This record gives sequence, C-alpha cells and structure tokens, in this order.
Amino acid sequence: MSQPIIEFKNVQKKFGDTTIFDGFNFRVEENEIVSIIGPSGSGKSTLLRILMTLEGIDGGYINVGGESLWHMLWNGAYVPASNKHLHKMRDQLGMVFQHFNLFPHMTVKRNITEAPMRVKGLSRQEAEKSAEELLELVGLSDKADSYPNDLSGGQKQRVGIARALAMRPSILLLDEITSALDPELVDEVLDVIRNLAKEQSFTMLLVTHEMYFAREISDRVCFFDNGNIVEEGKPEAIFTDPKETRTKAFLNAYLGQ
Repeated sequence: MSQPIIEFKNVQKKFGDTTIFDGFNFRVEENEIVSIIGPSGSGKSTLLRILMTLEGIDGGYINVGGESLWHMLWNGAYVPASNKHLHKMRDQLGMVFQHFNLFPHMTVKRNITEAPMRVKGLSRQEAEKSAEELLELVGLSDKADSYPNDLSGGQKQRVGIARALAMRPSILLLDEITSALDPELVDEVLDVIRNLAKEQSFTMLLVTHEMYFAREISDRVCFFDNGNIVEEGKPEAIFTDPKETRTKAFLNAYLGQ
C-alpha cells in the first residue's frame, strides 16, 4: 500500500475530562476526497483543527505528506514540534471555516493576498495575479475591491475558499462550510467545490451535513460517532446499504430512509 498523505496513529485528544479520541487511527490517500459525517460532538471538526495545528494532541502521532506533524526528529529521537516546524507543515494545508473568518477591514483582494505575501513571501504583483485568477475560479471577479460586509454569506464563503487556495495547499480541509448559510446560498458554494474536485488535484477532507453532496463528490465516506469511525466505505455502500445500526439510525434521521 502506498504511503498515505494523512495518517493518524493511536492519537489521543482530551478537552479537560472529556476524551475526544482514544487510540484513534485514520488514513487518507493522496488526491482522495473523503467526507466525514456524524452527529455533533463526535470529533469531526476537532480532527480538522488538529490537522491545521489549531488544536494539539495528547498522545500518538500524525504524519502529513510523509512527515510527522506534531513531532520532529532531534538528535535521533522524536520530540514535540517547534513553532518553525509547525509553520512549515501548515504550508501543505488549507482550511475553509464554517464562519468565514474574513478580515472585515480588508477588501476581498487583500483578504486573499495578505497571507501569501506575509507567509510565502510572494511579491504583491504575484499575490494579486493569483488572487484575480482565484476570484475568477470562484465566480467573484467583480468583488475584488468589495469589503466582506458588502457580500452575501455564500460570497463570503467563496472568498474563504479562494483565500485557502491562495496558499497553494496540497490538502484542503473543509469544515461544515455551508452550515452558516441560508439554504438558497448553499448550492453556489457547493458548485465551487464540485468544480475543484473535477478540475484540480487536491486531497480533500470534508466535514459536512450535506449528505447528498457527500454521496456525489466523495471517494470515501466515514461515519463518526464518539471519536470513532463506526463505518466507512464507498458512498454508494454507506448511503444505500449501511451495515452498522448507528449509521442506519443517523442516515434515517437525515434522509428519512
């Protein structure tokens, strides 16, 4: 089996007295699109936040792109990662958040160009050219000089996608990116992700409650409950013929099956 681009090995994670992951194992292959579904509080978003180094771990190891994420080699032994190591590892990952997290005092273009210039050292000309291409990709070429407060929720989220892509990640993390949107705005955001999946080479890890979208776009679907993968497989198998009672109950509640 080829080396996965993401691998969790016996990962432990707690918040106070609450255990989220206890010996958690998980792997994602390069260019695989994986959707994570499951009830609230099952560890789905925590998984993405750990990968983005927004949350630490309490035990185990995580490899990203063949290199340890939260540890590094020092004098022949693994030690906790330095900030420099975490910054380097973070370069491989782009994350789109549920609540946009755009800077309200910056134009759309500057929201997209700021990090590539500061973190990756791109010139303003390079960053702005990239931003213009990305805004065209997400259908917002005419909004470059607008401010976030002038945009709809769907437009803000499309800017969030463009901003994540501006860092040129090999792995895209999508955390419930439609849950804060009005229903009529959901499709415009999902269409951008559909096009990315068809036209770009990305590894994508999606936490989503959009079951039909997960079924359509994914190579694999994982059903999470209580910090464990209860069931995983091809979308057709999970949505048409789930094997586990807990998966069946969850899908019945969502899809009325």
